[in-house]
Amino acid sequence: MKAIRIIAKILSFLFLGIIISLAVLLGGVRLVGLSPYTVLSGSMEPTYPVGSVIYVASVDTSELKVDDPIIYTIPGGTVVTHRIKEVINPNSPELAFRTKGDANAIADGAPIPARDVIGKPLFAIPYIGYVSKAIQEPVGLVSVIAVCAAVFILSFVADSLATKAETAKKSEAEE
Repeated sequence: MKAIRIIAKILSFLFLGIIISLAVLLGGVRLVGLSPYTVLSGSMEPTYPVGSVIYVASVDTSELKVDDPIIYTIPGGTVVTHRIKEVINPNSPELAFRTKGDANAIADGAPIPARDVIGKPLFAIPYIGYVSKAIQEPVGLVSVIAVCAAVFILSFVADSLATKAETAKKSEAEE
């Protein structure tokens, strides 16, 4: 029974570590000035695969150059990550960027005004975006809560059974 108790504790701590890591990676990074964005299309593959979370820092747009990846908004509020292929009107209030997705054959149409640039990706973690997207859905959130509850209940039950077994063993030894 001692082995069950140890395994239950290890699983509980492991699961707790995973939950805390996900919380930090999906939200806590905002405390250090980074914004996470989930990659929804393959336009920047293989650099940023679909399902990745990109961590973006704000940037002085006058420092951006050709081949820098940027994240920006387009009319309608959609957020896009593409690579700069041309800097238009540098050192001017009309600074803009022509962009292109790494996996796209042609450059994007209209230039992106500097005011629409959110920032520059610092790094990305593949596949974590699927987890982020799943827990934003009611079914996913309920599933995560149910799994957390099940792990902690099983841990408690295993600990209780191990304690009862030890108590019974001590009682038998005393008789």
